[in-house]
Amino acid sequence: MADLAATFARASAATERWLEAERDQLFLWLPVMLGSGIALWFALSDARSWTLAVLLLVSAAAAALAVDRGGRATRVIAIAAFASALGLALIWWRAERVAAPVLAKPVVVTIEALVERVDPLPPRGLVRLRLAPRTLLARAGALRVSALPPHIRVNLRDVDAPAGLSAGAVIRLGVRLLPPPPPAVPGAYDYARVAWFDQVGATGRGFAPVTLLRPGAPDNGLRARLSAHIQAQSPGSPGAIAAALATGDQGAIAPEDAEAMRRAGLAHLLSVSGLHITAVVGATMFIVLRLLALSPWLALHGRLPLVAAGAGALAAIGYTLLTGAEVPTVRSCVAALLVLAAIALGREAMTLRLVAAGALIVLIFWPEALAGPSFQLSFAAVAAIVALHESPRIHAWFVAREEARWRHALRQLAALLATGIVVEIVLAPIGLYHFHKAGLYGSLANIVAIPLTTFVVMPLEALALLFDLAGLGAPFWWLTTQALRLLLAIAHLTASAPGAVAMIPAMPTGAFMLIVAGGLWIGLWRTRPRGLGLIAMAAGALWTAVTPLPDLLVTGDGRHLALRTPAGEVAMLRDRAGDYTQAMLAENGGIDGVPLLLAEQDFARCTPDLCLAERVVGARRWRILATRSAYRIGATALIAACGQADIVVSERRLPRRCAPRWLKLDRPVLTRTGGVAISLGAGTITTALSPGDHHPWRDPPTIAVSRSGGATRRAFPARAPAPGDNAADHSYD
Repeated sequence: MADLAATFARASAATERWLEAERDQLFLWLPVMLGSGIALWFALSDARSWTLAVLLLVSAAAAALAVDRGGRATRVIAIAAFASALGLALIWWRAERVAAPVLAKPVVVTIEALVERVDPLPPRGLVRLRLAPRTLLARAGALRVSALPPHIRVNLRDVDAPAGLSAGAVIRLGVRLLPPPPPAVPGAYDYARVAWFDQVGATGRGFAPVTLLRPGAPDNGLRARLSAHIQAQSPGSPGAIAAALATGDQGAIAPEDAEAMRRAGLAHLLSVSGLHITAVVGATMFIVLRLLALSPWLALHGRLPLVAAGAGALAAIGYTLLTGAEVPTVRSCVAALLVLAAIALGREAMTLRLVAAGALIVLIFWPEALAGPSFQLSFAAVAAIVALHESPRIHAWFVAREEARWRHALRQLAALLATGIVVEIVLAPIGLYHFHKAGLYGSLANIVAIPLTTFVVMPLEALALLFDLAGLGAPFWWLTTQALRLLLAIAHLTASAPGAVAMIPAMPTGAFMLIVAGGLWIGLWRTRPRGLGLIAMAAGALWTAVTPLPDLLVTGDGRHLALRTPAGEVAMLRDRAGDYTQAMLAENGGIDGVPLLLAEQDFARCTPDLCLAERVVGARRWRILATRSAYRIGATALIAACGQADIVVSERRLPRRCAPRWLKLDRPVLTRTGGVAISLGAGTITTALSPGDHHPWRDPPTIAVSRSGGATRRAFPARAPAPGDNAADHSYD
């Protein structure tokens, strides 16, 4: 017993010495623990689990304080537990605060609605509208008070949009609406969660005629005018990218160019974020300092850096408002304001403490942002850059010194390359988890693309806009267009290089969390125990590597199926499917390209109504039967075919006597499970929905619209149907 007490005492003393050595780093873990509580809320399934978790965390904090004997370890445990409890409570409160009813089932109605937002999507020939329905037009022609969700999102063909359509207008149109869909297959984009926090209760397509009942604003605001002006001065894809850099409007970028930017690891240049805010703030401060320095009296008596920092802060806020004040932009603006405050106070401009403070502010006001790739990618990139250059060894390598210019240039190039490689390594797991792909040559492409964008494109675009006030911007627009053509050429060259993209079907959430935890451990500590993070990262990577590939993917509506071929490709059941469905099944199947057609494979026999595929996996021959049309199939023949199949998939309800040897996935089953991923070799089944998941977007209060145009409100939860082809309306916004 005495030996055990002595061992415990030595361990406690060693822990205290370690925490004392790391005391400057402890604050960095505050947003991490807040985020851990938020992540715990997403991981747990219902109110009972959330309540129990909060009570346990608060109890742990209280227990740590109760046994505190003046040591640092107990205080660290107490603060960490309380911060986690606070994070869980924050996201729970936020989810309840934004609660709004969701459409119960698909419906086609005519509505009158207030236009809240207009987002043109020229490459797709669409206009995306955010609407607030006011009235519901019944078939008999009488108007009823609308019980539709308070906000809906509708895609409308741009040729059907009436002239003068803008925010604030009131329009009448027909719409086909459906509930925001859950993931089509395990690991796919969960629009239902995003829509819940955006208070969008239905999504779909509008159709003509669209009647403008009341005009809105003369246009869609300064942002839309500026975007249209830029695209008029620089037509095509260069103008679309220039508009994205200035206003954050990416709707005009051609899909092939956007995909090339993503594959090349340059997509971050299209989203208004830290790079753009930094460029605007830096340019503003440089100009203000130069102008004020022209006055000798001001240069001698005024605090010009402080004035320039204030001007930079105003520029950051104005630019954020101009670009729509989206959460990623607000996040970058907050970080920029913290840096400017540090400059004003005479502190070091960029440290991990400032990054942590920015993350803390974002998580307090928008806790749901933690689950999105935008938050993870941006903060991971910034934290990696700062942590790398705060490292004493790296700092010593690249610190300024007296040397020849060519040596200085080489060292700066090496610093940029090292930074790019570290950032790519840090961001790769996040990209693989959310998008199932990661660019392999992004660090090389960014060496050219980031300086080109920051020091050439954005200054030229700013000069072009400035000289446009006098009608003299044409030469600058020509130069801007050529620079953007070069940027696009770099993106397409990088994206088309062999092996440019690494693909995996789906990274297990547990493996992803291990990698993230290991990365944080390495990046935020400074002493030798930081190396333990490599163990967690290696375990997460190994877990991902040994996870079997899905051999069969079935969407939640049962309409679409993708089966892995002997060559490792995936083949789709239906010959006709939307671009979104094809891309989603390819990505979740771990394929970089377009899926094949099952009917064209030699291991499958297909008719217009049925497909039977045989695949040998391991020592077993699997027979997969799937319906591929809505036409009736004779019950006797169908039941006989079911009995000879191992797996049967259908979008309809199959007869009870349809009994395959292993698994039946028809409408009743898929309504409960959502999309399904099956590994035939391992015999594992993964579902998109969990039976006990009671997050609010899984069990929302619903509204059902009757056939007569009326509506009934249901206060009790009812799960929304799984997505169909209309999932093409949804994208990462």
